[in-house]
Amino acid sequence: MLKLIRTTEFDDSTFGVLCLDDRPMWVTLEDAWKNNTQGISCIPKGPYVVRAHNSPHFGRCFKVMDVPNRSDILFHAGNTRNDTRGCILLGLMFGTLGTQVAILSSRSAMAAFLTALKDVKETTLEIV
Repeated sequence: MLKLIRTTEFDDSTFGVLCLDDRPMWVTLEDAWKNNTQGISCIPKGPYVVRAHNSPHFGRCFKVMDVPNRSDILFHAGNTRNDTRGCILLGLMFGTLGTQVAILSSRSAMAAFLTALKDVKETTLEIV
């Protein structure tokens, strides 16, 4: 089971911590809350199903299912709000890139995430 604990919101970005089986494992970056608007907002808090997915752009990743009025919400690599497009980015630490808040070591985090969930086809996600 995955649990995303949102910790800090900036003007355009939201930092969080993603736990696997109640253990903090990765940091996250999402868009700020903008009324669940496709492509520019984080998704609403609550429970979701997450499924293994093969994205034409990102390759193997995980997709958040049944988000109200939204589609194609993925966990994928990226560093800043410019990379999110409404999705959830994974990193190993918080930081900055230029003048933007960021998460760092995103590709390493995504590789570790995929390894940890290598045998998982579907799991649950709680966003708080």
